[in-house]
Formats: sequence, C-alpha cells, structure tokens
Amino acid sequence: MTTGDTDDRLLREALKRVATTLKGARVPFALTGGYASWARGGPEPVHDVDFVLVAEDVPQAVEALGAAGLRPVHPPEDWLEKVYDGDALVDLIFCSTDRPVTRERLARADELRVDSVMMPVECATDIMASKALALGEHRCDLGPLLSHARALREQIDWPRLRRECSAWPFARAFLALCDDLGIPVTEPHAREIGA
Repeated sequence: MTTGDTDDRLLREALKRVATTLKGARVPFALTGGYASWARGGPEPVHDVDFVLVAEDVPQAVEALGAAGLRPVHPPEDWLEKVYDGDALVDLIFCSTDRPVTRERLARADELRVDSVMMPVECATDIMASKALALGEHRCDLGPLLSHARALREQIDWPRLRRECSAWPFARAFLALCDDLGIPVTEPHAREIGA
C-alpha cells in the first residue's frame, strides 16, 4: 500500500468517525468540499475532510468529537474549527467565503451513503459556489475546480450558481471559462439534486 493509499484510507475513516459522532450527538451538519464532490462522483481529495455546520452548534460538535477521542485544535481563523483523528485533519466550517452557514443551506443537503455511512452531503451547487467564491489573487488554480464542475455538471443549478457568484470577479471568470468549455448543462431536464 502506498502512502497516498494510506492517507486516503485515514481521511475516509476520519470522515466516517466525525459523521457518526455528529449524528449521534444530534448536531446538524453536512459533508462539503472535496469529499462531498467525491460522494457525488467527483475526484477524491487528498488533503482534509470538510463539514459545514451552523456557528451556534460548533461548541456541541467540538465537545462531542473530543469525547469521542478526536483532538480539537482552535485555529487562528475565525470561520472554522479543526479536529484531528490521528493525523487526519477534519475542518468544521461555520462561515465559508464570508457567508455564514445557515440551516437553509444544511437543509439542501441529501442523505447519501459515503464509504458505507449514510450522511448529509451538500448539494452540488453549494459545493461549487464555495469553491468558486474561494478563488482569489493568491489562490486561483482553476484545474481542480474544472474537474469538479465536469463531474457534477448535471447536478448543478447553473443559474443559481451564477447568481451566488455574481459579485466576485474570480468566480465569474471561472464560470465564463466553464461556458467556453461547454461544461454547463443547459437542457431543460438538468436539475439540481438536493434542491
């Protein structure tokens, strides 16, 4: 087994452990980021696992995860908390790209089986909005985003994605590139899963 395979396995185990712990503690959450995309058919990430939850639920989540043996770490950033399951990093995000996570956002998630565990997984439009709105002058690698957009294209509500990204020039540029590459689905039968 290679180091990459080991890291992937450890991240997936951390993902399942955090999800089952939060479910057991009755903390509303949704899987987001790269692993949410992966659960919907996108490429598997290699860095960390991301969950979204409402800010007021963060203390209960951190307490439950600490009691389950994970190691909470309070980072300097004011929009997330971090927990470690061994060396596997899990981010608990309560404000993504300057937008607080809301109960409405969590309600758009679908219950999907992710590596043998049922859990709420963010809808494709919310996944892509977070990724596109995170682009900026110092973080503008479009290659990974294009992979996610291609994989999730039929699950994305493209008009809603455009509305959510309309105020951010980097996100608009990404969407223009998607248009030029013919990625958006424009047929009437295309629909967002989880809407």
